[in-house]
Amino acid sequence: MRSQPTILEVMDMLHGWFRGASWEGWRSLLAALFALPMTPEQLDCYRRHTGRTAPPTAPAREAWLIIGRRGGKSFIAALVALFVAVFRSYAGILRPGERGVVMVVATDRQQARVVFSYLAAFFDHIPPLARLVQRRTRDAIHLSNRISIEIHTCSYRSIRGRTVVCFIGDEVAFWKDEQSANPDAEVIAAVRPAMATVPGAIMLIISTPRGRKGALYAAYRDHFGQNVDPVLVWQADTRSMNATVEEQIVRQAYADDAAVAASEWGADGTVLFRSDLESLVSSEVVERCTIPGRLVLPPVGGAAYVGFVDPSGGGPDSMTLGIAHTADGQAVLDLVCEVRPRFSPDAAVATFADFLEQYGVGVVRGDRYGGGWPAERFAAYGIGFELSLRTKSELYRDFLALLNSGRVELLDERRLRAQLLGLERRVVQSGRDTVDHAPGQHDDVINAAAGALLYAVEGASAEAQARATELTYQEWKQLRRALPQLGLPPMPYGGFGNIVGDGLGDDPDDECDFGRFRW
Repeated sequence: MRSQPTILEVMDMLHGWFRGASWEGWRSLLAALFALPMTPEQLDCYRRHTGRTAPPTAPAREAWLIIGRRGGKSFIAALVALFVAVFRSYAGILRPGERGVVMVVATDRQQARVVFSYLAAFFDHIPPLARLVQRRTRDAIHLSNRISIEIHTCSYRSIRGRTVVCFIGDEVAFWKDEQSANPDAEVIAAVRPAMATVPGAIMLIISTPRGRKGALYAAYRDHFGQNVDPVLVWQADTRSMNATVEEQIVRQAYADDAAVAASEWGADGTVLFRSDLESLVSSEVVERCTIPGRLVLPPVGGAAYVGFVDPSGGGPDSMTLGIAHTADGQAVLDLVCEVRPRFSPDAAVATFADFLEQYGVGVVRGDRYGGGWPAERFAAYGIGFELSLRTKSELYRDFLALLNSGRVELLDERRLRAQLLGLERRVVQSGRDTVDHAPGQHDDVINAAAGALLYAVEGASAEAQARATELTYQEWKQLRRALPQLGLPPMPYGGFGNIVGDGLGDDPDDECDFGRFRW
């Protein structure tokens, strides 16, 4: 005889929390997740949002819920976590001294507390549940049945060694970690072994979609519409899962930006991954250009170094410096320096000026974001500051050509790699491409590195062009005599117009022999 309730029965017990017809779509989803009998209406809903034809025969091990904003994802995730934590027995599964963990993970703790707050509310307002709480902290609820509910940020390091009975991944399409280029894949890979010894353990991923990349899109690509698959993918627009959201709100979002609205809200039963977003560069290209183990290169004599700075405009942005040079046709990144907030701009400039002096850089370029203050601060240390003529998107597009050609040597620096792989190319309504980091992420380090590498190559090209137009002293004298015949004013000795001598003459008898000359 069955002693444990089903999740739909638990939902009925909490009827005050889940009243109304707006939860019918979610009842269909939960029936599919736990392989419960479905009504004909629920089966139609299941088929529409999973692309499957046959109902599930076993509970899903993983469920990826790709659903529009305000669809009710977080509240349902809290219900699933509560069910797994309280209404299941782990006798004979957990060893003596071992605790099972319901883990709520998001890009930061503030985001993770959304689901956690719903969970905490169940224990706060339902007396039988409140009596299960042994201890409670800001980030955890420890229950008397040896289950702990915890929140974590999206780092695989916090997962290893734990016994996970339920994993909630909140807004996985927007996860970021400055130390990792793909935190979603790394965390998911770490969770699966942590669930392996717990029969019935559940991984529940909830997110609105974004670009066609990452773990969320991979799950959709590989598992949507697949019958008899332990990985369930449910794709639905906002109003299919929460009809209380006014249709006018969705309609206005489509009028403002249809591409964004299709992924944020969705319509006609589905929500879409954005086709106007793509990664700027592949991980294979970045790996090919990265020199393993190289973190910095010291300055060497004879190299012409170029510096590029990304000034901070304040807030969460870092201030960064990149230094590069060219050698044997390659653009070589020598140094990246990042000063993270909060910091003194004067102190940051002083640090950068010291590095620039070591590498013999007298003029540093920078983007326009910092305004006019960088020129004044660098001038105090005898270093010129020039604004880059490129916009950020132009800089990244030109840098991409260098990367794809294999003419770049990158440092083996995790934040540099993560930011480079996090850059996205988007086609805006005007038809032009723009390149920038994803929402909530940063590109300070890669901006400085890309600028330094790009301008190092351009500086080398300009130097090569100058060498191509060098003149010997005899050639210069012939040119000087020919200028009047060309209708140009003659150049008197001592005034060479736009021809510059290098001061290395080889005619000791001619005081005007300055060696070779450049236009």
